[in-house]
Formats: sequence, structure tokens, C-alpha cells
Amino acid sequence: MVHPRLYWGEAGNDLTPPLLELNISRNHRHGGWTAPAPFFPGTAAPISASRTFDIFNQNGWARSLHFLAAWVLAGAGFLYLFNALASGHFRASLWPRPAEMAPRHLLQDVTAHLRWRIPPAAAGPSYGVLQKLSYSFVILVAAPLMVVTGLAMSPAVAAAYPVLRIFGGYQSARTIHFFTFVALVLFTAAHVVMVARSGFRRQMRGMTFGE
Repeated sequence: MVHPRLYWGEAGNDLTPPLLELNISRNHRHGGWTAPAPFFPGTAAPISASRTFDIFNQNGWARSLHFLAAWVLAGAGFLYLFNALASGHFRASLWPRPAEMAPRHLLQDVTAHLRWRIPPAAAGPSYGVLQKLSYSFVILVAAPLMVVTGLAMSPAVAAAYPVLRIFGGYQSARTIHFFTFVALVLFTAAHVVMVARSGFRRQMRGMTFGE
């Protein structure tokens, strides 16, 4: 909400063209600027300008809260992944088997979901192929990417570990971070709908008490 614009590369600000602009706060507006002033002579000189209206800015405490929540995500995710791999749960229940990846099998599962044919909850982790693919994507791709791009946006961490510049710059990491967040939100929403559809009480009891 403080800066609802996404860029690609190392730098970006309100005076440079965005890759994507989100209309989620009054800060997306670009009217009300003073005349741009170049830092030094030349047509390619970087410029600066001041706003003539107050913007929404809660960036200081929000960054601290965001960083604190990131360690909760990273810590819990690491413990879950370690336990899932060590116990064999990931290989036995979450990783799709070759036969399940056959086009015919995939089409059947997609068709069943599109027709809202969600089987009722059963004892044990009996996951369909779409569930396995989505869980594997979140565990192995989305969640690690969220953490790594978050670290890449830290100047101190990026300076200590230059390998984090693989994303193409600070703003590129921020853009990837945002779209990964969107993917996780959509996954969570779909997951809640599937839980409710397949038997909310049974699913909650299984997730809470393992029954």
C-alpha cells in the first residue's frame, strides 16, 4: 500500500515506468509533483521531484512486523520440510507417482474438480494428483522462493551473499516476491474451500489431532 508499483531490475520509483501498478491506495496516483530537477546536466541524468500532497506511509513498523513474520514462516517451513523428508511422508504421500502424471489421469482429476466432484474426507492422507502437485509446488518452490526473494531485498544480506542477485536486482526480487505471495494466497483460499467441501469437521479433526 505504501508503494503499489512493481518494477524489473535494480531500481524503481514513482518517476520511472512500472512493470505493474496496483490501484490499492491513494499512493498509486502520480499527480501533484513539483517540476523534475536533474541531479546533473545531460539528457540521461537521473531526476528528482517532490510530492505536493501527503501520501500514506506506514512503512517503518510494517517492515519490522513483516520481517518478524518472515522468520515464523521460514522456521515452521524448515521444520515441516525436514520432518516430511525424514519421516518419508513427502515421498509416500505428497510426491506424485509416475502413473499419476499420465495425461489421462491428470485430465480425470482436473475434470472432477471442475465439475465440483470432491470426494469426502477419508482417514489418512489420500491425496489426488492435483493436491500432490499443488502441495509439492508450495513446499519446494513457492515457500522457498518467498524466503529467498525476501532475503534478496535486504541490502545487508544481499551484500554479504552476492548470489542472491540472481533475480536481477532489488526490484526484480520484490516483484517475484509479490507474485509468489499472490500464488500462496490463492492456494490458501482454494485449500480452505476444498477442506470445507470434503468435510470440514473431519478435516479439522484430522489436521488437529491426526484422526
